Amino acid sequence: MKAFGFLSFGHYADVPGSATRTAGDMLKQTIEIAEGADEIGVNGAYVRVHHWARQAASPMPLLSAMAARTKRIEVGTGVIDMRYENPLQFAEEAAALDFIADGRIALGVSRGSPETALRGYETFGYVDEEDAERGSVLA
Repeated sequence: MKAFGFLSFGHYADVPGSATRTAGDMLKQTIEIAEGADEIGVNGAYVRVHHWARQAASPMPLLSAMAARTKRIEVGTGVIDMRYENPLQFAEEAAALDFIADGRIALGVSRGSPETALRGYETFGYVDEEDAERGSVLA
């Protein structure tokens, strides 16, 4: 069997001609695309996570809605940069998503890329007294 999926970057902008002017538009349209993809037999629906940009930034609520409204399609992420995440909260949210999706999830995670994000987790209020470079965040 061949696998076929799509990755949404979740762009939105309030510009002339855009059908995706707001974050709400983007979220609703992504769910609708996942529903349509599930109906025609696409195997995977994935979202990219990108903070501080007009793109999808909070994947778990979106993936949960996609999973709840589909039956077969796998839902997941491109790559989540764990420098910006609290690993315990992330694990809880992923577990809840897994229950909603009946195991149809594929989450991509990474330690990060070379661009500057030193201590990026502090932006979300997490403190790491142990190892600021490696991002072993303590809540």
